[in-house]
Amino acid sequence: MYRIVSTVEARIGSSRLPGKTMKQILGKPTLQLLLERLMRARTIDQIVVATTTNPEDDVIEEFCDSFAVSVFRGSSEDVLDRVEKAARESEADIVVEITGDCILTDPEVVDSAVKLFLNSDYDYISNLMMQTYPQGVDVRVFWYHHLKKINEELAGDDPDAREHVTLYFEEHPELYKIFNMSAPQIYHYPEWRLDLDYEEDLKLLTIIFEGLYIKNREFTLKQLIDFLEKNQHLKKINCGAIRKPLRKEEK
Repeated sequence: MYRIVSTVEARIGSSRLPGKTMKQILGKPTLQLLLERLMRARTIDQIVVATTTNPEDDVIEEFCDSFAVSVFRGSSEDVLDRVEKAARESEADIVVEITGDCILTDPEVVDSAVKLFLNSDYDYISNLMMQTYPQGVDVRVFWYHHLKKINEELAGDDPDAREHVTLYFEEHPELYKIFNMSAPQIYHYPEWRLDLDYEEDLKLLTIIFEGLYIKNREFTLKQLIDFLEKNQHLKKINCGAIRKPLRKEEK
């Protein structure tokens, strides 16, 4: 039996939206809203929040302790090393990577990705190499032993590969069998941006949680999409926001 660990990258020092991990929606930190949803994934054995050793991230460790979630503290800049060591400390065989800006992480999507991984011979599965799900409903699944080798031997000093944990997988299909998990048609809404990177994103996500979470804390992806379809005007709130490129030269 494989041990499946989900790592959640979270830190206070975001350049675009400082403190976003602990920003409040309905009186709860956004990190808590993410973890509540991820905890409903049935395939995950453990969740570990991977934060930094910076003093400003003490608040994240304190929150995780109070919320009974494991926390690992590592490098601020070398996210690859931080996540690999968090997975190592948690004795992971399989890693499910979630980033802290995906507070609408969906347990059904996570479970689908993990089950696909377990029932295939893929080394790496992602649902955002070719975006079909709403942006922010992201999941990546891969073997820990590959991550360890990438961190210790292959990624070298490449700053982009160090910042983006799975970039090396995606840029080396000759070494790894990779697969993009496409959304079923009912979930095919890539035009919706649901990440948390800017104030405009926070405004949109607040409206979404006010519309759904108050009625049902375990609202599904289908209920989320139904809400978005009925409120198309909300797209305008963060329509100018864009995702950070994986390679800096892509700017």
